[in-house]
Amino acid sequence: MTVDPQPHVVGVTHPQLVAALETSKAAREQAQGLVKLIADAQTAIANGTGTKADFKLPIQKAKKPFWTNLAVLRGQHRRAHFKARETKALTAEARQEVDSLHLSLQNLRYEERYLELEIAACEGFDHTYQLLPLIPGEEFLAQHPEHADSDENTLMIARINNERAEREALEQQRLELQKQKTKLTTENKKRREDLANLDQQMEKFIDASLSTFHSIFSSQNGSGVSGDK
Repeated sequence: MTVDPQPHVVGVTHPQLVAALETSKAAREQAQGLVKLIADAQTAIANGTGTKADFKLPIQKAKKPFWTNLAVLRGQHRRAHFKARETKALTAEARQEVDSLHLSLQNLRYEERYLELEIAACEGFDHTYQLLPLIPGEEFLAQHPEHADSDENTLMIARINNERAEREALEQQRLELQKQKTKLTTENKKRREDLANLDQQMEKFIDASLSTFHSIFSSQNGSGVSGDK
């Protein structure tokens, strides 16, 4: 009976696994030697060239290191099994951490894309200041040459502030004119009332004068009529 030699294992570097492979190799070689020894004994006994007693001691001597290496191999196998379980658990934990990091990366990419869309929307948004009837930039710079070297953002803020100042000045003028209008309206109303009162007084004066005139005229006419009789 022939046992195939153990194939060479490539890429094994862990000390425990290397030791287990070496012990396994030694046990295999010892097992192969023991099998050959037993086969030779059976052949010799069958041919009458030897007895069981001749091979008993050599077979026992060959079994002793084999069983020793086999016991060692079992212990190494047990430790390797526990180590493999531990490594498997660590691998699963590391895989879970990698999956968590991958998910976090996907979330960050999603947030990045969302922020890019928000920024693009803000950049393309029609702001209210763009609808203001501002004076042309050339005219503003002609009136305010101190802003000739200002950047676009600073220049726009200055133009808006200038527009606000002009509107506030116009509003102040409007309020002043409104006050003057109210004052003139009040004065005109009072004058109309005074004129109306004056008209009433004139009418009363005229009525009184006419009444007095008629009284005097009637008295004079009455006196003349009495003299003629």
